Amino acid sequence: MRTLLTVFFKEVLDNIRDRRTLVSALLMGPIFGPVLFAFVINLSIDRALDDADSTMDLPVIGQEHAPNLMRFLRSRNINIVAGPEDIDGAAEAVKAGEHDVVLVIPANFGELLADTVPAKVELFSDEANSQGEKEARRARGALHAYNQQLATIRLSARGVNPMLLTPINVDAVDVSTPSGRSAMLLGMMSYFFIFALLMGGMYLAIDSTAGERERGSLEPLLSLPVTRDQLILGKIFAACVFMAASLMLSLISFYVVLKFMPLEQLGMTPNFDLGVVLAAFFLLLPFILLGAALMTLVASFTKSYKEAQTWLSAVLIAPTLPILVVSILTLRPQLEFMFVPSLSQHLILVDMVKNEPLNGLHIAISVCSTLFFGALLTWVCARLYRREGLLG
Repeated sequence: MRTLLTVFFKEVLDNIRDRRTLVSALLMGPIFGPVLFAFVINLSIDRALDDADSTMDLPVIGQEHAPNLMRFLRSRNINIVAGPEDIDGAAEAVKAGEHDVVLVIPANFGELLADTVPAKVELFSDEANSQGEKEARRARGALHAYNQQLATIRLSARGVNPMLLTPINVDAVDVSTPSGRSAMLLGMMSYFFIFALLMGGMYLAIDSTAGERERGSLEPLLSLPVTRDQLILGKIFAACVFMAASLMLSLISFYVVLKFMPLEQLGMTPNFDLGVVLAAFFLLLPFILLGAALMTLVASFTKSYKEAQTWLSAVLIAPTLPILVVSILTLRPQLEFMFVPSLSQHLILVDMVKNEPLNGLHIAISVCSTLFFGALLTWVCARLYRREGLLG
């Protein structure tokens, strides 16, 4: 045990001395990721709220043919401005990006309405332009509301109850909670957590395997009175320490940045207090051994530092792929999912954020299966380091 601890402290001190690498590992993933996530979410929320409350400029061709419609649009916080000269000009203006949307009203619009004939209007927009499509959707909603208002007036004028057109009244009942709604936005936090903890130990795993082989220091190290099992275990456990530190930094960073995100304006209240931070740390703790053993194993097969970086870049992506797939499909926790590392932690963490009751069996299976795969990869690493071809 004393020999193993000697190897462990040697690797920890070597990694601490390399301050550039240490700062990169403990800042880029754990801190930069949450800050970037909060910036993007805040920007999206601000734009969504501004678009809902701000005045929209709508270029209209032929606005003199529909004065009532123009008054209705102005009541919907839509400012009517002069449009291009003709229809061809409207299409060109939208294509060129001069206007996001242009409304064209024909000269016979009033006559058609008076004759109770459907009056055609044209709304030019570019669906490839996200901002333009947003304004076009708002204009279409206002036109649809005006259409419904005219239909109601016509039916009432003829003594027909407008309610006859809505035989079924659908009342949507939302059973979600503010914490549950926040999971839609914050469900990807586990991606950042796993990415951060892997980043925390990646450079140490590379330097203690491929780096030592490239520098020629591995052969003298193997000649010391240290068993190869103790050597590889010390390297893996040293990587685990920095991965745990990186994970805790990432969790605390998210705890802090969530305080500055206006999620309450969207009716969301994330359940991510210090208790959840601590629970998430212990939930992801078994994955640290798996990640350290996996990166050490992959780096041991490489011949140089650069080659190890290339391969471990793919390793960083692999554990997060199940999270991306499940997030797209919005699958709920199931027993068979708990046997898959990273995926099981993601599903349980989402339930934590949603403040839903946790399944003790799911947590036990997740912890045991992840520890099993971590121990298995550690054993494979130890077997690999017994090979004489390791130096070559």
